[in-house]
Amino acid sequence: MEKLLSKVVPMDTESLVLWRKPLTTLEYFFRELVILSSTGLKRLLAYKLLALAALLLISGTTVSYYISGPHQLFVQEIVLTVAWWGWWVILGVCSSVGLGTGLHTFLLYLGPHIARVTLAAYECGGLNFPTPPYPNDIICPSEIDPKNVVSIWNIMAKVRIESMMWGMGTALGELPPYFMARAARLSGGSVVELTEKDDSRTGRAKVMVQKLVQKVGFAGILACASIPNPLFDLAGLTCGHFLVPFWTFFGATLLGKAVIKMHIQKMFVIIAFNETLVAQALAWVERIPYIGPKLEAPLLEFLRNQKARLHKKDSATPENQGSILSSLLEKFVLAMVLYFVVSIVNALAQNYSKRVGKKKGKKKE
Repeated sequence: MEKLLSKVVPMDTESLVLWRKPLTTLEYFFRELVILSSTGLKRLLAYKLLALAALLLISGTTVSYYISGPHQLFVQEIVLTVAWWGWWVILGVCSSVGLGTGLHTFLLYLGPHIARVTLAAYECGGLNFPTPPYPNDIICPSEIDPKNVVSIWNIMAKVRIESMMWGMGTALGELPPYFMARAARLSGGSVVELTEKDDSRTGRAKVMVQKLVQKVGFAGILACASIPNPLFDLAGLTCGHFLVPFWTFFGATLLGKAVIKMHIQKMFVIIAFNETLVAQALAWVERIPYIGPKLEAPLLEFLRNQKARLHKKDSATPENQGSILSSLLEKFVLAMVLYFVVSIVNALAQNYSKRVGKKKGKKKE
């Protein structure tokens, strides 16, 4: 690690981005990645029993997954379920990690998933979708289970696990700012975001969040976490800076994001994609002068394709070609993912440059 730092000259971090200095940025990114990986590995090895237990669990699961026997189907089902839950946790982490550069996975993944289930429920008249192919694909059931009739509460229950896993991921993604500020405070330093003065609306909102968290404690953190709040990173920084106990911060964040806020967002999407409201929205789109009819046509085509897919009897049946709208959505998602990756590369490269600058400053002293 010392060799990595000694070979680099610190530079202006703001100019260290892929579109200005691609080679230097990539070099710094990989150097920072090596440092973080080695640090994480050392910390993991410090907990030898935990690391050994995790290794044995992964090895045992892998072996039992591939060895034939009566247990195989059971193990495969567990692995698929855990992978499905883990997918949403990872998406949640991606959505909140990075101090504002996070990938908005609710809009790109969870929201569309809830909307798809909602539209399918109203089209099929029930929620007992055949498994498989659900949750990867949705097909209308041949018979409707009376316990799974269409209602807002049943739809909420259908997507509850995915939503809560995503919310748990967003709570986990708030931990880096907390630990960063806590480490800075314990080492005698401070966090720039908490000390710089800003008289704008955003600056005043930051001050309000800081005061709320500092004075109210658990209830304040819970309140900030329970509503869509782009400034919640400041709550994590504030809690870390004022050495709020970990479980107070994480408990309130987890409860707020994975339970309260998640149910609010879920309810909003389900109500918004009610079949009646969707039809009304399409009617409003049609009334837009000049572009209304042009927008309505691809939207109707998209909905027709989705409804046709719900009624296919075999999941192996070839699907219709995607509409222009679905193609645009795919490109939009790809662009967002690419932006997220670029942001992470830039952030790690800039972090490495700051690391080098601090080391050079200490040597001069």
